[in-house]
Amino acid sequence: MPKSDLVLLALDNPDILPLFERALAAASYQVAIAHDRAALDKILQETSPALLIIGDIFKEGSGIEISAALLERLPTLPILLFVTQDLPATTRAALRVGISDTLTPPLRIDDIIRTVENSLKRAQRIGDWTRREVKRTTASLEKRVNELQKLETIFNHIEDGVIILDKGHRILLLNPAARRTFALGQTKLPGKNILDVIEHPALHSLLNTAVDYPQQYYEIGFEDGRVFNAQYTPIPDIGVAITMQEITYLKRIDQMKSDFVHAVSHDLRSPLTAILGYVELLDRVGPLNDQQREFVRRVRVSVHNITTLVNDLLDLGRIESGFEGQKEIVTLDGILNYTLDSLNNQILEKKQHVHVELPPQIPSLRGDPTHLRQMLDNLIGNSIKYTPDGGIIRVRVEVNEGQIILRVSDTGPGIPPADQSHIFEKFYRASNVVDNVQGSGLGLAIVKSIVDTHKGRIWVESVLGQGATFTVVLPAYRPEDVKKPSA
Repeated sequence: MPKSDLVLLALDNPDILPLFERALAAASYQVAIAHDRAALDKILQETSPALLIIGDIFKEGSGIEISAALLERLPTLPILLFVTQDLPATTRAALRVGISDTLTPPLRIDDIIRTVENSLKRAQRIGDWTRREVKRTTASLEKRVNELQKLETIFNHIEDGVIILDKGHRILLLNPAARRTFALGQTKLPGKNILDVIEHPALHSLLNTAVDYPQQYYEIGFEDGRVFNAQYTPIPDIGVAITMQEITYLKRIDQMKSDFVHAVSHDLRSPLTAILGYVELLDRVGPLNDQQREFVRRVRVSVHNITTLVNDLLDLGRIESGFEGQKEIVTLDGILNYTLDSLNNQILEKKQHVHVELPPQIPSLRGDPTHLRQMLDNLIGNSIKYTPDGGIIRVRVEVNEGQIILRVSDTGPGIPPADQSHIFEKFYRASNVVDNVQGSGLGLAIVKSIVDTHKGRIWVESVLGQGATFTVVLPAYRPEDVKKPSA
C-alpha cells in the first residue's frame, strides 16, 4: 500500500543513512534529511513530518537531549532513536523523555519498516483518542456553557433579590432585583465587601448576628415603607446566600387586620365588664343552687379568658402602632428577677427546676421596662406552660460585642419544623399543642413586636420531643445612641 507520510532523518552517520533511505523508499515513505541541527529546525518549521528518526549522537550532540527539547514544542511527534550500542541506560533515558522506540544494529530493512509502522500506528491511535477526547470535552463544555447561560438568565430574572457572598462577605454575585432593592445601579461590585457597598443598618445587623446566631428569617425595612423578608443561608466551601422577598403588601394587610382587631377588641371591653358585673350581682338577688353556681363559675372563667385575649390584642395593637412608654436605662437581670418571682408559684406547682446563668456584669438596656417585663413573662411563662411536671427550664444571658443575648430553653415537647417559621405570627399555635393547654396564640407575637421595637432580633431553635430554645438579641445601651433634643 503506497505511503505518503513524511519521515525526517536526523542522521550524520554516512554508513547507516543510506540503509534508512532505502528502507523508507521501499515502503513508499517520503524522506527528508537533516545533516545538522540548523537543518533539522528549518525542516520542522517548514513541514510536518509524521515521524523523526534521530541518532543518539547527532553532530557531536546528544540525540536524547535534542529529542527532549523537540517534544517540549511538539509533544505528539513520534521519535525513533538510533543507538550505536544497545545499552539499558540509554534505552531508559530515551523512554524517560518520551521517545517512542529505539533502533539498534544490526539493522535489516524489515526491522526498520516494522518499527516505523508500529510507531506511526501508535501515534495515530493516540491522535484519534486525543481528537475524540477534545470533541467530547468540547461538547461537554458547550453543554455547560449553555446551562450556565440558562442559569444566568434565570438568576437575572428572579424577582426576589439574591446576593452571594464569600466567607469574607465579599460579593460574588448579585442579581438585578438586589441591585434595584438597594439602588446600586450598574456599578461593578463583585469582589467588594458588602458592608462597604450597602450602608443599611438592618443588613449589617443581619450579617453580624447571623454569623454566630444563625436564624431562618429577618426583616429589612426601608424609609420609603418597603419591607423585605431576608433569608440567610450558609453555602459550604463558598460563603452565604442572602435572598430577599418583598412583603410590603403583606405587612399592609397585616396592619389592616391589626387595626380591625384592635377596634373590635376595644369595643368588646364595655360589654365584658357589664357581663361580669351582672354575674357578680346574681347571688345578691337570691341564693343560688349548686348548678347555678357552676354556671356562674363558667361564665366568670369565660369572661376572664376573653378579657385576657382582648387585653393581649390591645397591647399588641399599641406596640405595633409604635406607641411606646417612657424608655429608661434598665438592667435585664433586675427585670428577670421580678418575672421569676411572679411566676414562682407556677414553677413550684409543677415542681419544675429553673436554672439561671448570668454573667458577672450585664450592660444596661434602653427600653420600656413594662414591655421588657411582658417579654420575659411571656417567654418564661410559655416554657413553664409547655414543660411537663418536673421538667427543666434554663435562662441564660450572654454579652457579645455590645449585644445582650438572652436564651430561654425548656424540656417540653418541642416545635415541629414546619411550624417554626410561623410561631411568631398572631393566633398561630404549634400543631402538636395538646387541647388542655390554654392559649390565644398572641404571646409570641407580642414578644416579637416588643423585640422589634427595641431594635432586637428573636428566633427559635427546636428539636421535636427535646424542647425549644428562644434566643433574643438586644443592643446594649450606648449614650451616643440617644438623640439629643434639637434646640
